[in-house]
Amino acid sequence: MNARLQADARLLPMGVTDLDRVMAVERSAYSFPWTRGNFVDSLAAGYLALMLVDDTAGLVGYCVAMSGADEMHLLNLTVAPALQRRGHSRTLLDALEGHCRERGLGTLWLEVRASNQRARQLYARRGFREVGVRRGYYPAGAARREDAIVMSLTLPSEPAHGLD
Repeated sequence: MNARLQADARLLPMGVTDLDRVMAVERSAYSFPWTRGNFVDSLAAGYLALMLVDDTAGLVGYCVAMSGADEMHLLNLTVAPALQRRGHSRTLLDALEGHCRERGLGTLWLEVRASNQRARQLYARRGFREVGVRRGYYPAGAARREDAIVMSLTLPSEPAHGLD
């Protein structure tokens, strides 16, 4: 178990039966939340979907990521607004990076709203580099769009275990 987790918190795979709780957090966290269909499609496609659950607080947060040939693309990482700024995003990122390393996936990609300075700073502290911009990627209301900053993290491969 990750050292950042409380004794009664744990990482669990997300399933369709969890989507009512996930959607409640998603709607509370974003002006333009993912739809239930986005989550259903991600689960049906076999994407990595993890939840951080605490016996007291309930659903703390979750992440959804899609793997490719030798990389992973983080699609959604969300922590319940009342539980933010307590290290839960780092816990989810630790789990995601560990998953990538175990499978030899060398790069982790993500997009983040240009206006989301807190998330951009968190990712930068984790070693992500800003590598591009997707113009008009996110909805921003009243028929407006917001740019996404594309970030990537190169993950060192696990050391080989065996004979030299």
